[in-house]
Amino acid sequence: MGSDSSMAKGAYETGTYRNVFMEMGYSYAEIEDRKEQIFHTMFYGSEEERIYHPVGEDMGYIEDTGNHDVRTEGMSYGMMMCVQMDRKQEFDRLWKWARTYMFLTQGDNAGYFAWSCQTDGTKNAYGAAPDGEEYFAMALFFASHRWGDGEGIFCYSRQAQELLHTCIHKGENGQPGRAMWDADNHLIRFIAEVDFSDPSYHLPHFYELFGRWAFEADRAFFSEAAKASREYLKKACHPVTGLCAEYAEFDGSPYTGNREMWGGRHDWYYSDAYRTIANIALDYAWFAADAWEVEEIERLQRFFCETLTAEQQAKIYEIDGSVLSQEALHPVAIIATNAQASLAVRSENADKCIRKFCETDLRQGDRRYYDNCLYFLAFLALSGNYRIY
Repeated sequence: MGSDSSMAKGAYETGTYRNVFMEMGYSYAEIEDRKEQIFHTMFYGSEEERIYHPVGEDMGYIEDTGNHDVRTEGMSYGMMMCVQMDRKQEFDRLWKWARTYMFLTQGDNAGYFAWSCQTDGTKNAYGAAPDGEEYFAMALFFASHRWGDGEGIFCYSRQAQELLHTCIHKGENGQPGRAMWDADNHLIRFIAEVDFSDPSYHLPHFYELFGRWAFEADRAFFSEAAKASREYLKKACHPVTGLCAEYAEFDGSPYTGNREMWGGRHDWYYSDAYRTIANIALDYAWFAADAWEVEEIERLQRFFCETLTAEQQAKIYEIDGSVLSQEALHPVAIIATNAQASLAVRSENADKCIRKFCETDLRQGDRRYYDNCLYFLAFLALSGNYRIY
């Protein structure tokens, strides 16, 4: 069975979302039951299972259980999960916690969110990580369209528009701070203070929507950012293996700069990088804007399904496919994102990735946070429940 690259229109135009699990023979009822079960485990399971913690009467946070902190990555992922699941109460709790404890009101990063806080809300840092901001904005737009805008911080669409405006205009006219996107090349930065990127931050499917829903004056920028990110990913992903580095220069080459500053190497296929192929697949599913995305997914799935042995499936890799001796920190995340890639293709390798995912349980233990977030986002996508609202 060859890949299906003939789909000319994505879900944004058609309103149709593939339920890949049903295509594989699973029943609608068992898919929906599993979806609810995953949400319940992650949000309301035992202390050893859940990552969500309600606080008081109207707040809550997602804990990074491996680092025992709260990150904008996890908070924004949690909000996206909740809006897709139609769970407004949990969404509002997460958003209020983020705005109460993470939002920065002074300094160079005013208007952004502190990327890491302690579970009591104390800030661990006063810098921001752009992947949190872009997920916050997208989740807020979806909340606005699904539930309607409220007052104050719950006027979701206005909050999203103001956040995106800050992300691309900060530092203009002699003001302090730096924008999260480079004004000239329209590429998102790893953090505002540096001039290199992280391929897994590139979400052209989000930027397409920002180009329709941001403040009118900002829409052209995000439309250009969608095009720029699709071209960037072609440079960042290896032409044979499909793998990309965790951090990469603006020309797409792996970042090999100051390792000491960033806690070691980030020029290999490791934790952050797993998200890239899932993002590419969702972009194709929503917009079908570039047939290269199908080819890229086929390359990566071929590498995992045909090149690696069973013993090599959860290692660290150079982007050329060289297998290193170290074990992956997040093996379930690899399985989940490889499966989500199947949104954009139909092939034997795609089927293998989906079946492996279906045979894999949620991760347990201290490192469950990242793996299980990517697991649930993949499940939502593959069941036709990761939708544009």
